[in-house]
Amino acid sequence: MTTTSTTAIAPPTLALDNGNKELQLTDDPEVWEDYRRRFETEGYLVLEGYWSRATCAALRGRMNALIQEFDLAAHRSVFSTDEQSRTSDDYFLGSGDKIRFFWEADAFDKETGAFRQPRAASINKVGHALHDLDPIFQQITYTPQIGKLARAVGGLSVPLVAQSMYIFKQPRIGGKVGAHQDGTFLYTEPQSVVGFWWALEDCTMTNGCLWAVPGSHKGGVTRRFRRRGEEGGTEFVPAAAGGWDLEGGLPLEVKAGSLVLLHHALVHYSLENLSAASRHAFSVHVVEGGEGTSYPEDNWLQRAPEMPFQMLP
Repeated sequence: MTTTSTTAIAPPTLALDNGNKELQLTDDPEVWEDYRRRFETEGYLVLEGYWSRATCAALRGRMNALIQEFDLAAHRSVFSTDEQSRTSDDYFLGSGDKIRFFWEADAFDKETGAFRQPRAASINKVGHALHDLDPIFQQITYTPQIGKLARAVGGLSVPLVAQSMYIFKQPRIGGKVGAHQDGTFLYTEPQSVVGFWWALEDCTMTNGCLWAVPGSHKGGVTRRFRRRGEEGGTEFVPAAAGGWDLEGGLPLEVKAGSLVLLHHALVHYSLENLSAASRHAFSVHVVEGGEGTSYPEDNWLQRAPEMPFQMLP
């Protein structure tokens, strides 16, 4: 069972350079009301230039260091958002309180099983506890301003960070992320999850930027992804996906450092990256931890009792 904590995490001791700063948002209440209104109307909010390019470079550098430390031959767990090929092995299901590495579905030659390109260029993502286990990612996650965005825009009272992901969207093999809602995967009763997604490189239609369907959140979350009982593994409930009208989808072509806030029911997706440029991003998902909201024991992401979700400042 995943437990939660209402204690804000202690500040990390490892600091980024002075030049790596987050954008200082205004205290003007009218601006914050505009943020909230746009989020509630469209289902997402884009804040350009939230992180400096120096911060983005520092995070990419830190991830490169983590890759160098990881034994890339130790695991071959593939991450795919395609429902026909989604796997939920023990390595994936045990990643809620760890830093684990997942391969692109097209990283391996289908006939020989060999890597199609260098291993470091074949990783799909790293997850799901970077924000608690790595001091650099911890520092840029637990800031008062992100806490304010979660409360004032996302509507959370006790914002707890449930997971984090570093997403690579590798050149030429970066896979499509099918249309989905974050509330399907990080389900609470009532629904509460808010996604924070930062572009660490310029995102374009060519290299697989996010797409969002404005207003699609108003229909609510239509299904859950959860752990099965004794038989193990995971399942969607209901099993069949409901059809979404993606006709109004808009590409979110943003510069490195931009922040996108995502409503739990927003329908969003991204296409393949067939270009020669990567599209790195970092994301965290925050859920309500206050009285009256529960995090089910059959959610796919669980943590050991000694490592509960932590609250944003």
